[in-house]
Parts: sequence; C-alpha cells; structure tokens
Amino acid sequence: MKTTLDLNDQLLADAKALAAQQRTSLTRLIEEGLQLRLRAKVDAHKRGRLRLPVFLGRGGLVEGVNPLSNKALLKALDDDA
Repeated sequence: MKTTLDLNDQLLADAKALAAQQRTSLTRLIEEGLQLRLRAKVDAHKRGRLRLPVFLGRGGLVEGVNPLSNKALLKALDDDA
C-alpha cells in the first residue's frame, strides 16, 4: 500500500542513512519501526498494572521525636551519628 508521510527533514536524512548502512530500504526500516512500537504497546498492555511492594514490618519513629518538626528530625539524626 502506498501512502504519503510528512517527515522532519533531519529525521528522513538520518533514516535514509541508516537504511543505506544496513543495506535495506527506507520502507523496510519504517515498517520495522512501526512493528516495534506496536509490539511495545501490546506488551505494555499485557503486563497490566505494576504492583509496588509494601513493607508491612514493625517499627516507626523514635519516641519523643516530633515528625512534624524539621528541627527535631535533624536533631535526632545528629544524635545517631
């Protein structure tokens, strides 16, 4: 099938150079690029939602340290060092 594309001049020049370097046609290079993008979209859809790990352990703040006070947090850090 034939179609007309409006490409950036530099992009087209780079694509032609790459096609020549790989001894393939510009059409084949564009087809491969489209296939890669379409395959990546399908692969991303198959993966679904990314689940982040959640730490369910114990612990927390040191008793007596105000978590809303930068000064108190910095002081507690200095005490440990």
